[in-house]
Amino acid sequence: MARVSRALLTEALSLPEKERLDLASEIIASVDGPADADWADAWLAELERRTRAAKTRGTEAAEWDEVRARILARLAAR
Repeated sequence: MARVSRALLTEALSLPEKERLDLASEIIASVDGPADADWADAWLAELERRTRAAKTRGTEAAEWDEVRARILARLAAR
């Protein structure tokens, strides 16, 4: 990573979490290509499908903190 990039990263990491998330979203969007006009509808349909599937299984959804911890643990194990 270039010196300027490293300095930007260090400064960005000192921001509050909300600002870091907003910044990360903007950076990802800048390289993600043009927006897909049907994306929002497709994503909402997928969320509905997943909600119905979860209700059919009758399982409780895990809390975000628990899911996040599992994801971070799996990433750390790599």
